[in-house]
Amino acid sequence: MKRWSNWVLLLLVALLAVLPLILVKDSEFGGADGAAEEAIKEVAPDYEPWFQPLVEPPGGETESLLFAVQAALGAGFIGYAIGLYRGRLNNGKEQ
Repeated sequence: MKRWSNWVLLLLVALLAVLPLILVKDSEFGGADGAAEEAIKEVAPDYEPWFQPLVEPPGGETESLLFAVQAALGAGFIGYAIGLYRGRLNNGKEQ
């Protein structure tokens, strides 16, 4: 039962991350990328970017959501690794 509850919680977290991408349209949020682009245009108006995005998100807020999800996944991975190695260390000392 515990194994299924973990998968259900993981699915709910994924839904919380994806549903705003689908439901919220035309959201606007000025981030660091937008500010940097404006600063570059002021300094060098003829500058053209080297790359274009492969997928354009529906709104600016979407980029913030994706960044937050990426940070949460990274923190979860690091926390899992630390817990795993600490558990292995503790199990080795008990024997």
